[in-house]
Amino acid sequence: MKAKNLSWIAAGLLFSIFWASASTATKVGLAVVQPLILAIIRFAVAAAIMLVFAHGIKRYRLPKSSEWRGIAIYGILNISIYLGCYVIAMQEVTASIGALATATNPIFISLMSVFFLNKKLTWKIGLSLLICMLGVVCAAWPNLGEASVTVRGLLLLLFSMVSYSVGAIWISGQKWEGLSLITINGWQTLIGGVVLAPVALYVFHPDSNNLNTSFWEAVLWLAIPVSIFASQLWLWLLQINAVKAGFWLFLCPLFGALIAAALLHEAISVYTWLGIILVVLGLLIARGSSTKTPASS
Repeated sequence: MKAKNLSWIAAGLLFSIFWASASTATKVGLAVVQPLILAIIRFAVAAAIMLVFAHGIKRYRLPKSSEWRGIAIYGILNISIYLGCYVIAMQEVTASIGALATATNPIFISLMSVFFLNKKLTWKIGLSLLICMLGVVCAAWPNLGEASVTVRGLLLLLFSMVSYSVGAIWISGQKWEGLSLITINGWQTLIGGVVLAPVALYVFHPDSNNLNTSFWEAVLWLAIPVSIFASQLWLWLLQINAVKAGFWLFLCPLFGALIAAALLHEAISVYTWLGIILVVLGLLIARGSSTKTPASS
């Protein structure tokens, strides 16, 4: 097997594992701190690393005046709303459900394209969305109504994915004139975190936060392997082969369930396996219609 093929497979596997691990890492952090505190510190660490690399090491240019607006809107949609709502929702859903739901993002992007880009709603997109949502509900069914999975949590997770999809469509329509992707990601992460900070401060309760080893392990994992490495791996995979890159998303629900079972001792039931199968089936149906955007989690 050629070295290039081995590199592509290794990158794909690492992306799938890192991307799928976000929900478990989030649950670990939520066990000791409030959700928005976890999010804000994660964003600060990730943004600092990316911006120091982009401007301090690589000496990439700063965004121009016309580019700041696009980055700010993307940061609000993709960081403040999407990841802000996601981390709150993860209080009320299991890690495996979070991984399943996140894997359906490409289908939501295709659906939002109907409203924002005047694209035609095909039967494939409608059917794939229905099947994926059925898969998430199926996996959640045994715990639905209990503390581990609530309807409110699922609805908030759904809303977060809609915001992510709108943000992805917005960023794909911007012209950056050679502005590096890590510069865009760094600044949108910082701006999104700054916008979210007042809300985090308003709901802050000192007694509810313990910045112990588990917290820092969760933050550093979310900031570096997930926010930075997984996103860069995804962009590299898209550059090599955009169509084949989408297949790595199919492994995310499986890896998400396995990681949650190994680290959080979440049960993998028949409902979980059926949910994974349905989500993968939905992704397969919609594969040719998904919008290509940078991964974000």
